[in-house]
Amino acid sequence: MTSETPQNELFNTLQQYLQDTDFNHLTAIDQPDLTTLFSNLAGLKSEVKAESRHFKTTLETLTEALAMLKADNQTLRDELSAAAERQQQQRHNDQRTLFLDIIDIYDRLSDGYRTLQNYRPSLSLFNQSKKTDRQFIESFGKGQEITLKRFEQWLQRRQVYPLECVGKPFDPHTMTTLEIGHDPQHKNGTVLEELRKGFLFEKQILRLAEVKVNKL
Repeated sequence: MTSETPQNELFNTLQQYLQDTDFNHLTAIDQPDLTTLFSNLAGLKSEVKAESRHFKTTLETLTEALAMLKADNQTLRDELSAAAERQQQQRHNDQRTLFLDIIDIYDRLSDGYRTLQNYRPSLSLFNQSKKTDRQFIESFGKGQEITLKRFEQWLQRRQVYPLECVGKPFDPHTMTTLEIGHDPQHKNGTVLEELRKGFLFEKQILRLAEVKVNKL
């Protein structure tokens, strides 16, 4: 057997396979219609553009809505802040009115207490009850003193403090002059006497002090 025998057999087998095999199914596949394909692509492109425009419009609408919402929120914050400020101012005014009424009561108690301190029993009348009267007046005066101190503590807890004026230069922002004195031992413009106490509320003038000022 020569080397050409297997080659011949292989060639014959291949030839027989080609003759027996049907290759029509390979050419039966439909070729694409380019016109239809391009038309579909153009339609798809138009749809993409339309969707893009719609998305852009929606985005612009949302952006405008967000801007309006921010503006409304800012307006609401401003209104709430203004309302809170008005409420705070109203509360402050109400407190000032209340404290002025309480200070008026404090003034009356102070006047009564000073009257008790300056009281001197008569030397001739009611000699038998003089000791008893003095004890009663002293006891009543101590009660008045305790009441005044409680008033002052109550006011201080609410940031209401009396002004200290006597011996200090006259200050038109915190004092008003009711009387003029002439004391050469004090400088000109020095407060000699406090006729009615002045008060501060939260470091602002609640009531001016009424004073007697030295004038040389």
